[in-house]
Amino acid sequence: MLESIVSYGLAVGAVYALIGITYNVMFSASRVFSFTAGMLGMLGGVLGALFINKLGLNAVLGFVAVLACGAVLGLITEVLTVRPVLKSIEQHLYVLSTLAFALMVQQLTAIEWGTEAQPFPRLIPIGAGWLDQQFWLPMLACAVTIVGLELLYRKTLVGRAFLAIAEDSYAARALGLPETRLRLASFALAGVIGTLAGFTGAQMLLAFFGNQSILSFYGFIPVALGGMGSNRGAVIGGLALGLFQQTANFLVGGIFAAVAVFAVFIVVLLFRPEGLAGAAAARRV
Repeated sequence: MLESIVSYGLAVGAVYALIGITYNVMFSASRVFSFTAGMLGMLGGVLGALFINKLGLNAVLGFVAVLACGAVLGLITEVLTVRPVLKSIEQHLYVLSTLAFALMVQQLTAIEWGTEAQPFPRLIPIGAGWLDQQFWLPMLACAVTIVGLELLYRKTLVGRAFLAIAEDSYAARALGLPETRLRLASFALAGVIGTLAGFTGAQMLLAFFGNQSILSFYGFIPVALGGMGSNRGAVIGGLALGLFQQTANFLVGGIFAAVAVFAVFIVVLLFRPEGLAGAAAARRV
C-alpha cells in the first residue's frame, strides 16, 4: 500500500510539475499566464498513442514526432493568442485568447480522436511494481527537464537572454535583445515540455481528451505553491501535490480527495501568498 502511494504519487506529481514548468516557461518570456499548458499535456498522450498505435511508428520516432508537434503548437500559441494581445492596451485579454484556443483544440481532439479514454502503448517493458515505466518515466523526464533548464539558463547565452527578458523586458529591448524571437523560442520550448509531460504520463492517465482540464488545474497548483516563475518550486510543489493527492485518495477517496487537495492549497496560499519557494516582492513607496 505505502509503495503504491509513493510510486504513483511521485509519478503523477512529476507530471504535474512538468505542466507547472510549462506554465512558467511561457510566463517568464511574455508575462502572460497561458492556459494552454494542460492542452499540451493532453496532446502529448493523444498524439503519442496516435503515432505509435495507429500509424505504426516505433517508440523513438513517435516520441520525437510528439515533441516536434508540441514545439509547433507552442509557436502557434504565441503567434495567434499571445502576440496580438501584447500589442493591445487590454493585455489581460490573454485569459480569453489562450483559454479559447485550448478549448478549441480540446473539442477538435474529441471529434477526431473520440471521447473515450484509450490505452497508451508500453514503451519500455521493464519490470513490474515501482519499476514499471509508468512510474519512473515521468520522474526521469522531470529530472532531465529541470537539469536541462538550469544548464540552459546558467551556461548559455540564449538562456541568459531568456532570464534578461523575464527580469525586465524593457531593459532587455533597450540592450538590443530580440524579444519577439526569444518569446517564440520560449513558447516552442514550453510546447516540448508540455507534450513531454503528457507523453511520459500517458501510461497512467491514458490517451484522453478530458485530461486537459485535469492537467490545467492540477498543473497550476505547483506553480502557485512553488512561486510564479520558480521551476524548482514547481517541482517541489508538484511532487508534494502528487503524494498528498494519492494519500487523500486512499484515506477518503473520490470527490473528498479533490476537496482536501484544494483546501490545503488555499490554506498554504493564505499564509504564503508568494508560494513556498517564492520570495515576497518588494514594493516601492
